[in-house]
Amino acid sequence: MGSAEWILILGLVFAGLAVYLFLSAILAGNADKQQLSWANSSEPTRSNNGIINFSRPLIHQFTLQHAMRIHSEGYRKKISHRIKTAGLSKELNVDEFIGMQILWAIFFPAFFAVMNFALEMGIPYFILVLIMPAGYYLPIMHASAMKKKRELSVRSDMPFYIDLLALSVEAGLDLFQAIQKIVDKAEGTDSVLADELSIVLKDVQIGSSKEQALKELAERLDMSEMTSFVAVLIDAGKSGAPISKVLQDQSNQMRLERFVRAEKAGAKASQAMLIPMVLLIVPAVLIMVLSPVILSFYYGNK
Repeated sequence: MGSAEWILILGLVFAGLAVYLFLSAILAGNADKQQLSWANSSEPTRSNNGIINFSRPLIHQFTLQHAMRIHSEGYRKKISHRIKTAGLSKELNVDEFIGMQILWAIFFPAFFAVMNFALEMGIPYFILVLIMPAGYYLPIMHASAMKKKRELSVRSDMPFYIDLLALSVEAGLDLFQAIQKIVDKAEGTDSVLADELSIVLKDVQIGSSKEQALKELAERLDMSEMTSFVAVLIDAGKSGAPISKVLQDQSNQMRLERFVRAEKAGAKASQAMLIPMVLLIVPAVLIMVLSPVILSFYYGNK
């Protein structure tokens, strides 16, 4: 690709950026503030993801009204679950998520159509229609990636946090007082588990039962470890079993499971190394070892 093509691409990018900034300025000035808020009249938290921040003004102006017409209860529950488990509840609601799917399903093929026309790539336009699912699944892929990131953080923190809970309970605190101590100490550490525990405390403070708050914690994280941990805590509370003993057992189990996962990851890594070894390293070694023999045999016969 020559310099002329790169200049053309940069020109198209800056032209698109100029159009976006122009539309954002107009739409931001004319938009009703209630239209940009959620059902509870609270503004969403600014996302760390640039695509969400880029898309939100366009969603509210162009695709939100279409997203609100989708009344499939099962689909909305699935989207709500994705948002909750990805930790995006403060950034997106269900209507915005669906609106983003609609927006990017249109934006992706439109962008590639413009590039195809401007750069004369010669790609058949019916192929561009096949790009629509990529834009539609972009928010889903982001939610899945955020969910995996949260799971890694929680799995890393759980044994340590459970140990702290056990020590606090043995020192005379009840479970939720111990959780409050841990949340206070973890403030500012950017810990997913600490943030989720703080939500549990807030739920209890606004009137939810302790059992329900713990169940919602397990639902938000959607992890087998957290589900079993919450179930054990609830059963211990109902049966009157000593919480400190239960917490110690759970901590030991978490560490054992983490060790097993590390062993499995190591086994998979050794298997994955076989492919580049067979395709790249072994041929290179054979060439270096056999090349002198082949050359001497070839030139020796002459």
